[in-house]
Amino acid sequence: MLSILIPTYNFNITRLTTELHRQAVNQSVDFEIIVMEDGSEKWVDENKIIGELVNCKHVILENNIGRSAVRNKLADEAKYDYLLFLDCDAEVCSPDYIQNYLTFCKEDCIVIGGTAYDPKENNPDFSLRLKYGRVREARTASERGKNNFATFNFLISKNIFNQVRFDESIRGYGHEDMLFGHQLHQLGFEILQIDNPLIHRGLDDNMTFIRKTEEATRNLFLLYQTGRYPFLTEESALLNTFTRIYKLGLTRLLALKFDLSKHLLRWMLSQKSPSLLIYDWYKLLFICRTSLTK
Repeated sequence: MLSILIPTYNFNITRLTTELHRQAVNQSVDFEIIVMEDGSEKWVDENKIIGELVNCKHVILENNIGRSAVRNKLADEAKYDYLLFLDCDAEVCSPDYIQNYLTFCKEDCIVIGGTAYDPKENNPDFSLRLKYGRVREARTASERGKNNFATFNFLISKNIFNQVRFDESIRGYGHEDMLFGHQLHQLGFEILQIDNPLIHRGLDDNMTFIRKTEEATRNLFLLYQTGRYPFLTEESALLNTFTRIYKLGLTRLLALKFDLSKHLLRWMLSQKSPSLLIYDWYKLLFICRTSLTK
């Protein structure tokens, strides 16, 4: 029936796994939970208790193989026909979370449950991540769009997964979900959006989120530069804007603007109420600078 798969890196996932286990047991269905430590250095010993739960497995990879490869490896280890992928920094917020997904475990499917944020969380250290998440990620099923795909919380039949799989050449942070979603769309599979969210708990502080944004933006540009993914300019508004700027010969000017204003922009993005317009401007300037880096 259901394989619940959690790739983990330096995170305590005992609470998440215990709740998922409780709900699955209550549904009286065949299930397994596999937690895979992707080269974790922290919380590994604490997480070992997961292996003591019935139908649960705690797998430790000594070396970090990357976000794409670890998901493929989890799918290979899974023994059931339906794969429920969750990120390790999630929190279950519905007593019917597992039941809501089991409804779809009857035929080939791809189901996105969504992301939520704790309305009581207002720590200014996380202001940028919270603003971005609440405005651009925490959307209802009807708001997301039929082709929207995210790896945070999704169900997929193993038959479909094995036709697509994650691109393991992507080792950096970000955009493996965009490529996976595009392949699903190209093969004609329908992505079903439902309101079955998990709360995103593993918030990055402002400077960490900015650094991860830079890494994801650099990774996006490198993927584009390979020429293997011509659709990226259609999938990414950032890349689309960059290519138009490049054709106008303005890349060097905006790269210079990044050099001159990056410290001010980072300070602005770390304030209590950061602007997502400034965030988008920062990414655009950064990709222009990245394009000139030898």
